Amino acid sequence: MADPTPAEVQSFIAAGMQCQSLSVEGDGRHFFATIVSSEFEGLSRIRRHQRVYAALGDRMREQIHALSMKTLTPAEAAQ
Repeated sequence: MADPTPAEVQSFIAAGMQCQSLSVEGDGRHFFATIVSSEFEGLSRIRRHQRVYAALGDRMREQIHALSMKTLTPAEAAQ
């Protein structure tokens, strides 16, 4: 199985949750995502990350070696 591209990881996340803004950088194994979503309202950082992991499903175990995230609500992103 080929390593995913940043664009593919971005599309995986976008397909699994509603994002107001989403960008992903990476080298095929290690990725950094900045995600702005109203779905994060009222959630702790751990719950936010769990929400993204749920959107990625089995890809986190099978294709993506590491994912660092910055998860923000729209209000937090506006600051």
